[in-house]
Amino acid sequence: MGDKSNLPLFETKSANNRFIFRLYTLSIFISICFIFYFRIHHLPESKTAEKLAWLGAFFSELWFAFYWFLTIIVRWNPSYRQTFKDRLSQRYEGVFPGIDIFVCTADPVIEPPTMVINTVLSIMAYNYPPEKMSIYLSDDGGSDLTFYALLESSQFSKKWLPFCRKFNVQPRSPEAYFRSAVEPLNDCLWSTELSSIKNLYEDMKKRIETVAELGRIPDDIRKQHKGFLEWDTVLSQRDHQTILQIVIDGRDPMAVDSEEQPLPTLVYLAREKRPQYNHHFKAGAMNALIRVSSRISNAPIILNVDCDMYANNMDSVRDVLCFFMDEENGDEIGFVQFPQNFDNLTTNDLYSSSFNVLSKVELHGMDNDGGPPYIGTGCFHRRETLCGRKYRQGSKSESLRWDHHQRIQDSASVLEETCKPLASCGYEENTEWGKEMGLKYGCPVEDVITGFTIQCRGWRSIYFNPKRKGFLGVVPTTLLQSLVQHKRWTEGGLQIFLSQYCPLLHGHGKIPLKLQLSYCVHLLWAANCLASLYYVTIPSLCLLRGISLFPKVSSQWSYPFIYIIMATSAYSAGEFIWCGGTLRGWWNDQRMWLYKRTTSYFFAFLDNILRLLGTSKSAFVVTAKAADNDVSKRYERELMEFGAPSPMFTILTTLAWLNALSFIGVLLKLAVHGQTPDQLAMQIILCGLLVCVNQPLYERYFLTKRQGKNAHFSGI
Repeated sequence: MGDKSNLPLFETKSANNRFIFRLYTLSIFISICFIFYFRIHHLPESKTAEKLAWLGAFFSELWFAFYWFLTIIVRWNPSYRQTFKDRLSQRYEGVFPGIDIFVCTADPVIEPPTMVINTVLSIMAYNYPPEKMSIYLSDDGGSDLTFYALLESSQFSKKWLPFCRKFNVQPRSPEAYFRSAVEPLNDCLWSTELSSIKNLYEDMKKRIETVAELGRIPDDIRKQHKGFLEWDTVLSQRDHQTILQIVIDGRDPMAVDSEEQPLPTLVYLAREKRPQYNHHFKAGAMNALIRVSSRISNAPIILNVDCDMYANNMDSVRDVLCFFMDEENGDEIGFVQFPQNFDNLTTNDLYSSSFNVLSKVELHGMDNDGGPPYIGTGCFHRRETLCGRKYRQGSKSESLRWDHHQRIQDSASVLEETCKPLASCGYEENTEWGKEMGLKYGCPVEDVITGFTIQCRGWRSIYFNPKRKGFLGVVPTTLLQSLVQHKRWTEGGLQIFLSQYCPLLHGHGKIPLKLQLSYCVHLLWAANCLASLYYVTIPSLCLLRGISLFPKVSSQWSYPFIYIIMATSAYSAGEFIWCGGTLRGWWNDQRMWLYKRTTSYFFAFLDNILRLLGTSKSAFVVTAKAADNDVSKRYERELMEFGAPSPMFTILTTLAWLNALSFIGVLLKLAVHGQTPDQLAMQIILCGLLVCVNQPLYERYFLTKRQGKNAHFSGI
């Protein structure tokens, strides 16, 4: 065999066959120019109302064109990564670095403990030396139930990890694996062991759920571990001391599984909370974990995942090391971001939650422009990047070799006591934590702003989207949950754009211009609300007054409008299907595009304005990760669930009826007067499309009237 010692550990390939995309882009650009020419040279001169409506349409189209231009920059030249794990193993198998893995949870009701421990177990079972892994569970809910579930999972892991190794199973989340596992017909050993391990899991799950239903930890269980004594002095979830327990000490020779193989270190942390202190939500939890882990294991690489994102690929750590340990380019890489993927999506992605186009197109484009953003989960960081270090070209990053990072020798009980002050409320006072060190505070999307500042310090980020997804999570199962989640994301994005960390200002001279503009695509989501609201209201209202905002269908000036509508719709649908979606899923995506822009984005925009005026503050909302059985069943049948009453639904319902009444009204008017619709045809078509998109809202209204209650409705 040839010498592979000088071969790279990963390669980067640019996308091929971009001719069609660039031809499509050129044709759209030319059509936009024609539309602007038409708008400028056909501006009404007489009626004030008509002129104002015309100008509003013109400025809305200017915004759409500007935003389209930003998206083209992102998509212009995507790149794709491939790793070579065999080369990595040949060179570094004995000196792999340690890795600290952070799992964050905040509420045992919204994020059930059984879901949390499935994520923990999937990570403990990585195909990686267990003595080099340390898993930290941050419980911002301060729940003894979550701690109890972690204790149960630590015992179950002694059977689960050997089973995973022996049969090379994937995924390694027990719940996900048993849901899809099929018992073999001709392998009695596997069948027997599968049945045995499944029974052990079901017994553990039943014990946890029984305690959860009870609402407290029984006395006989509390006596089994000293950690439960910590809750004797807990006043509430928002008022308690630091609770730190090393559940499994990976350094202990007795910490082994049923096959005498070492277990990973497992740590539970509920940082101190007091009412008079700002705890900074997830960012504060992450910073506490960074400090505590630096004392216990101090691994040079940190992975953080949300508690609902279980590890779906057992080799993800080895894939990431191919980037960090590459001899030529590894030193400049600050973090490696995996996409967010989900395992509870419906066939047609009812609430457009898959992010398929984002993960398979746009983030690949950002990767080529300088690196993707940090999106808060499924991200591997160099520890030094989270501690504020700048990258200087030509300098060597901190060594990742295991022999450079020997573990602390103190006992577990000593470490528990010495680490507690690191997670106290007052530790960060008069320090750089939350500013220049750790995750940044003061923004609902602390992950994005943190990743951006890391890139501005000279580090490069990598986007890696392997065939077998690295992580799988859960998406909201009601319309309201989805809209609220997007409201938080878009509010935080616009907040960053309007702050000192605006990419065009803070990133100037620090990151490539294309990357600055690529960030703006996502940070300006909320700003789309104004032009979108205009386009779904004013043209419909103008129909009732006979005001035309578009050229006659028989006119040549209608061709650019028609072409853009047809070409962008066809390309969008084709792209959506290429990314793994369905045609009906694309239609659902168009509906959610409208709903988000007119509600989530609007309230995010409004909150930012109020915040600038000093009358509103940012808040972090945890999205529910679990739904009751009835909601889940309707979601699986793709029946739209509206959930609790909300001002968002008031806006959606108002817009839906505005378009429906305008559509019916103009058709009646044309029929009564015997007029041809040539002059208003394009507006009528636009209004009719909006009526079709809003079908679930009309169903909601009529079913509510008939049943006298709120209900679920079809998402056609």
